[in-house]
Amino acid sequence: MQNIFRRREKKYLISSEHGATLQKLIGCYTTVDQEGEYLIRDLYYDTANWDIISKSIEKPSYKEKLRLRLYGECNSESQGFLEMKRKYGDIVYKRRIAFPLGELKDRCVQEIVSEVDSQISREIDYFLRINPVSERIHIAYKRTAYNGIEDKGLRITFDRDIVFHLSSLNSSYFSKYNDCQIESRQIIEQNQVLMEIKTEDAIPLWLTSALSKNNIFPVSFSKFGVCYTRHISKLQGLQERKNVA
Repeated sequence: MQNIFRRREKKYLISSEHGATLQKLIGCYTTVDQEGEYLIRDLYYDTANWDIISKSIEKPSYKEKLRLRLYGECNSESQGFLEMKRKYGDIVYKRRIAFPLGELKDRCVQEIVSEVDSQISREIDYFLRINPVSERIHIAYKRTAYNGIEDKGLRITFDRDIVFHLSSLNSSYFSKYNDCQIESRQIIEQNQVLMEIKTEDAIPLWLTSALSKNNIFPVSFSKFGVCYTRHISKLQGLQERKNVA
């Protein structure tokens, strides 16, 4: 799998009906991933006070976040991807290192990173040294992805059933968890789909036309950010009021 990415990303929160329509329209220009629909799980790292995501939602010109990503069913042999995702202006940079999930048993990610000798591991190690982060939130969703036939830099993804968890945030949790509906809270409505268009350059004309025809426009949307602003911050407020009482 590719470990370094540089691209522009546009996000669209659309209805399931619009999602189905677009998936039919793009069929002439793209091919679907061999896996079809698959499960993605992201474990995000943040400080005890949620400093990383708090800064991110203020929309600075530069921001970064760290997550552990897993694809499909999980066991100790599954590949985990520790990813540093940065955004500068409208360009997204993603760099990651891969390792078997079983290596995380009774260990922290800092130990894993220190054993890898690469530029990417050194960048992640630096982030971990200056930011006192730990596992804070788990987000899971089902994705269908399409890749451009002629435009090799084009990738379009459709995410549904996006949910999050704030408990059991460890590697054993991933090993046991293969159903993204367990003890979860929804991030978007049941009839909504999050579409992302990822390109190395501009969105192709045929796709721009399809979006315009269906009155679909980009939105500012971060799964982690929405979790924090709509749910976590409210839970924090409730807990603070309980402590005062």
